[in-house]
Amino acid sequence: MTRGLFISFEGIDGAGKSTHIERVAQLFRASGRVLVLTREPGGTPLSEKLRTLVLHDPMDALTEALLMFAARREHLVQVIEPALARGEVVLCDRFTDATFAYQGGGRGFDWQVLSQLEQMVQALPQGGLRQPDLTVWFDLDPSIAAERLANARVPDKFEAQPAAFFTAVRAAYAQRMAESPQRFARIDAAQSVSAVGEEVLGALQAWLKQVAA
Repeated sequence: MTRGLFISFEGIDGAGKSTHIERVAQLFRASGRVLVLTREPGGTPLSEKLRTLVLHDPMDALTEALLMFAARREHLVQVIEPALARGEVVLCDRFTDATFAYQGGGRGFDWQVLSQLEQMVQALPQGGLRQPDLTVWFDLDPSIAAERLANARVPDKFEAQPAAFFTAVRAAYAQRMAESPQRFARIDAAQSVSAVGEEVLGALQAWLKQVAA
């Protein structure tokens, strides 16, 4: 059986990642693969309820982190792990890197505590952690992201944060990439939509060749 593939898409709001997920999905559909398109926080009825709380209700930083990982655990058990076991391709709009970026970087929450939660929630029965096979990071200067988001929609509590928050988020994403460089494909999201799309497809195709080798 064709093995499952798990790809996450990361970046600050306004980086344009969601625009390109469907294009990646079309590539896999054209090759005959079964797809699961999902997101975090969210992906299950319970996780979507937790998403609403996290995005809109004020709360303590630890509470916020715990809710993120609670939603992730449900997502893994109910959606991600079964899909991978069936040999499907899971495309996820954000995963654990976002928690380290937003709660660890933006909120300034303890990185080691987040690592402990990651170990607890993502542990695999055979050992190791469930992580994406590939993480596509749409890297963008926060000032450009803010211009793109202006008047786009009513912001949630994260989107409404000041520029310094997103500068810290971006730095935390860079730290996660430095910790696991083999897993990341960094995309220059300041380019035009078409140029970003081509860079994403190029990175994906290069990675798939490595996987098949």
